[in-house]
Amino acid sequence: MEVHRLHAELLDRKVRVLVVGCGGTGSAIIGGLPYLHLSMRAQGHPCGLRVTVMDGDTISPANSVRQPFSRVELGLNKAIVLVNRLNIFWGLDWEAVPENLTERHDIRQTDIVIGCVDSRAARAVIELQTTHNSAVHYALDIGNSESSGQFILGEPLNALNRRSRTRLRTAAELFPEIIDAMLDNDGQPSCSAIEALERQQCFVNTVLAQHALALLARLFRYGQISHHGAFVDVASSRVVPLAVDPLVWHRVRKRGHQAARSKRVAEGSRVSVGAGRAVASTTL
Repeated sequence: MEVHRLHAELLDRKVRVLVVGCGGTGSAIIGGLPYLHLSMRAQGHPCGLRVTVMDGDTISPANSVRQPFSRVELGLNKAIVLVNRLNIFWGLDWEAVPENLTERHDIRQTDIVIGCVDSRAARAVIELQTTHNSAVHYALDIGNSESSGQFILGEPLNALNRRSRTRLRTAAELFPEIIDAMLDNDGQPSCSAIEALERQQCFVNTVLAQHALALLARLFRYGQISHHGAFVDVASSRVVPLAVDPLVWHRVRKRGHQAARSKRVAEGSRVSVGAGRAVASTTL
């Protein structure tokens, strides 16, 4: 097992953080970032964090079940509401962008991108924006299902992070299927509180967010980490860390490729069956 050391440049200036998504996980991450900012300053960091939050979504009645929004905020933009709260309470000057991240946005100078999105298409945009000519230092992806999920801190392969044996692999590199938009479902939000809870248990987002924030806190406090993520199962109270280890990455990536192929075959079968039924119905 290897050890990853924090990029030295991030110890000498303000760390620019972009949070993409203000849903159950994103709102929990955003609420915890002021504590990370203050702990960094207390431990001698000269500037702490400069956070920008992006989300084009507005607050709906179902959001108040797993997200920190009230009924009086219905219809308002999530990013603006959350950032205004933090700025007023903590005396910060963080920024809200009431838009979804797209290919036209320029985030190349961001240091850490935290993805808290719930679709493969959105993850694909983050992957595109943090690779190639980008100078993003780290990409932290957080995703979950009904009662489990993962958080993975990676160094996107770009103009700053060159190919090396110990470069932290991103979630998209380990699990290529998470950026395959063809595997997305309808992508529609839950229209009721019951549907929201059926899709995700009440505290799975908060648990994942706290683990991810703790990882960043350790990286900035000690300057190094031996694990760069973990797989969390809230239902069974189990956490399996993801080691900084090229051999582990190889095994995980291999399993990811196999899972992606299996899912594509399954999706193709459903499409074929559905098309067959449609043809049959038109010929009767």
